[in-house]
Amino acid sequence: MSKIARAYREAPKNVPDGVTPGHSVADVGADEVVVFLIGMRIHRWHKVRSWFPAFVGMPRMLAELAKNPDLGLLSARSYWSGRVLLTVQYWRSVEELGRFAKDPSLTHAPAWAAFNRRAASTGDVGIWHETYRVPADQVETLYGNMPAFGLGAALGVVERAAGRRNRTHERMGSTRPEYVETSTGR
Repeated sequence: MSKIARAYREAPKNVPDGVTPGHSVADVGADEVVVFLIGMRIHRWHKVRSWFPAFVGMPRMLAELAKNPDLGLLSARSYWSGRVLLTVQYWRSVEELGRFAKDPSLTHAPAWAAFNRRAASTGDVGIWHETYRVPADQVETLYGNMPAFGLGAALGVVERAAGRRNRTHERMGSTRPEYVETSTGR
């Protein structure tokens, strides 16, 4: 039987269905993970013709990727905050992400070309993405009483190893946190 952290001992009998009780971590494996953040910012709400195609394009792309797991997307979740829409994606490899983005027979390349023709020059909407290729030994996750979420939803979760409690910098192989020394001029 596994050892559950004291704060979580009653969780197994109290969490809702679909929630993993106690501490768990993403099952990253030995390779790497690709984190892809993509989004848009609506600068002018009233210019719906400029931003609406991008707004509906992302769900179409995600549906296509969900139907074709061999394309390489592991998991995705979208968020909306004010004028910004963000989709966090986890991919098996940068190469698979690139193939999807450039393949004219899939949804992204035609949508990107249409955006460049119709909306890029208007300034009504901004688009962006960030790609991170992260070696497995540089990934740190922790979920407490959570359903599948984030990298854990993409790769699955395993129970957090029992033993001495430690901080993030220790779990990632650093001996101590980085501190910035400041000078007060005294």
